[in-house]
Amino acid sequence: MNDSSLPQGTRPTLALSVTGLTKHYDSGFTLDDVTFDLPSGYIMGLVGPNGAGKSTLIKLILNMTARDAGRIEVLGLDAMADEERAKEQLGVVLDSSYFIEYMTVDAVERTSSPMYPLWDHNLFDAYLRRFGLGRNKKIKDLSRGMQMKLMLAVALSHDAKLLILDEPTSGLDVLSRDELMDILSDYVADGGHSVIFSTHITADLERCADFLAYITNGMLYYSGPKDEFEDAFRLVKGGPDELTDGLRRAMVGIRTYATGFDALVRTQDIPHIGGTDGLLTQHASIEDVIRLTNAAAHTAIGNTNEGDVR
Repeated sequence: MNDSSLPQGTRPTLALSVTGLTKHYDSGFTLDDVTFDLPSGYIMGLVGPNGAGKSTLIKLILNMTARDAGRIEVLGLDAMADEERAKEQLGVVLDSSYFIEYMTVDAVERTSSPMYPLWDHNLFDAYLRRFGLGRNKKIKDLSRGMQMKLMLAVALSHDAKLLILDEPTSGLDVLSRDELMDILSDYVADGGHSVIFSTHITADLERCADFLAYITNGMLYYSGPKDEFEDAFRLVKGGPDELTDGLRRAMVGIRTYATGFDALVRTQDIPHIGGTDGLLTQHASIEDVIRLTNAAAHTAIGNTNEGDVR
């Protein structure tokens, strides 16, 4: 999906709106003034290096930790003032199981279903069969990947309008990851459901994400359509003696080797770097951008046009 499918001049209904979100820790880490929107019916990938602030952002959205500043709206509801109503419409998969380890899968349903007015026993049972989860299995006997699938089954069984997933593919094999991406794509297909998920596996983003939010060093480097993010950069490769002054001025990140370099350059700046005859210029992957901008993440490139996702 993309914004071009919306009627001209209309603004999308927002599944999630984060404005000026800030959190300071005694360790010195700060999630600083993060602002972005996720329209309903889309999948947003939350990316960044380890320790960038992705899990902190998710915990703040879920009120698992107190914010210092900012506002969060979930499906039009204030995430703090209307917390109970907002959480009834959320499905959550964290990077580690939140179930008591001596509970059985069956007990998970018995304790989870009363919390959600729209709990669907038959749908939960269907996901258990799909994921190969026996009702008598104890949480402690499930692999990390199977625990993730159980959390996903719970998240998908009460008509949650927004899924919030923290590293959902961690511990899953390639086939299970593909299955999850298919489930998420089907989930948002009706336009009334949305997903935000953090991951370090960029292949998953390239397969199913519509939007990206890239966080590094506690700051939002970019938020907007995934395609625009991918089109915004080029990777320039050359030998040790081919790093020109023009390229040095234009690059936003570089990795050097004994045999040469990889430099990241904004696509719009490619015509101005000069001396490109011996250089190889190619598409930059999401992973390339994250890897090479991490040292220069203080320069924001997010969209600020009216109506853009930020």
